[in-house]
Amino acid sequence: MQLSVIILNYNVQYFLELCLLSVQSAVENIDAEIIVVDNNSPDGSCAMVRERFPHVKLIENKQNSGFPKGNNIGVAEAIGEYICILNPDTVVAEDTFIKVLAFAKKQKNLGIIGVKLIDGAGNFLPESKRGVPTPWVAFTKITALYKLFPKVVCFGKYYASHLTKNQTGQVEILVGAFMVVQRQLYKDIGGFDEDCFMYSDDIDLSFMALKKGKNNFYFHETTVIHFKGESTIKDETYMKRFQEAMNFFYKKHFKVSMLFSIFMKLGILFFSFVKMFQGKSKIKNEIEHFVLFSKDKNLANRLNTVIKKNLDFRDLNAEKLVFLESNANNSPVEIILDAHFVTFKECIGFMELQKNNNCTFKIIPKNTDFLIGSDNSIERGTVIKIGV
Repeated sequence: MQLSVIILNYNVQYFLELCLLSVQSAVENIDAEIIVVDNNSPDGSCAMVRERFPHVKLIENKQNSGFPKGNNIGVAEAIGEYICILNPDTVVAEDTFIKVLAFAKKQKNLGIIGVKLIDGAGNFLPESKRGVPTPWVAFTKITALYKLFPKVVCFGKYYASHLTKNQTGQVEILVGAFMVVQRQLYKDIGGFDEDCFMYSDDIDLSFMALKKGKNNFYFHETTVIHFKGESTIKDETYMKRFQEAMNFFYKKHFKVSMLFSIFMKLGILFFSFVKMFQGKSKIKNEIEHFVLFSKDKNLANRLNTVIKKNLDFRDLNAEKLVFLESNANNSPVEIILDAHFVTFKECIGFMELQKNNNCTFKIIPKNTDFLIGSDNSIERGTVIKIGV
């Protein structure tokens, strides 16, 4: 078997459903298996998987054992030559795995492959490619030197600025939302370190691959949506676990002075508070204009009864997936993409194209009664029931 896709889920039923639909399409022409490991979700995720995706191997944990252990459980059941660690709040294109596997087979001494990630508004996520957060690199991140002096090479290592978002090349650290690695290498490394509950596990796995003498790659030729924040509410528990994760990585891999340890603790505390408050809801401009791309006029009528605002129906029987008018007054526009008639690859490309046009996006997955999406990378996403 070529590929095993491991999806660790906790309490994100609707995002998991969308993710599985995209993965299902992406492995149609690949000898692959899909494994969902559920960390004791109370939201009906397991029932949904059993009903809608009976071919998916479902592992139901009796407790939330964290990201590392949950993924290790999934990999232990996998039989693919390659494994993909995939978040449930992601959407892959139909050709994502074909492209990544073709690239993987051309590499010698391969470590881990990551891809270009965008958030639910189409914006590039810089954590798609990173450097090892050594004390110095961490210092440039915490003090925002990489933002103040973006052209200074020694300040840009945290986000691997030697590569642009549209360049494929070697990097040190990749993000756990999407990682492709040979199953044997994953086992040789020891998998995710279960002493870390979450948040620095992907940094540690990437670093362990480097220590094995392997080459990690950022691959820009396919894009994956990562809605972010769906499995975690950024509250006091988040802050505590983030601090623990950073402390775990430094204690495991670096020897630092007492003075720097104190500085790092203060920096981690500050950075954690920033992240926590980033997750709080913000006042948004109310959307008055909606655009539906579909071939289903009845769907447009149903949405009209739910949204009760200006809905522009773009009939894909008569026109292409193109946002024809420029948003001259820069008013907020919500674009709704019907995945019955728009491929996931088209959804992703359209989001990237329209990202600077004050647009938000929602997707209606096939054979569902909801639309789903996320307006930015720091808040929980939105699920709206539309009926059948």
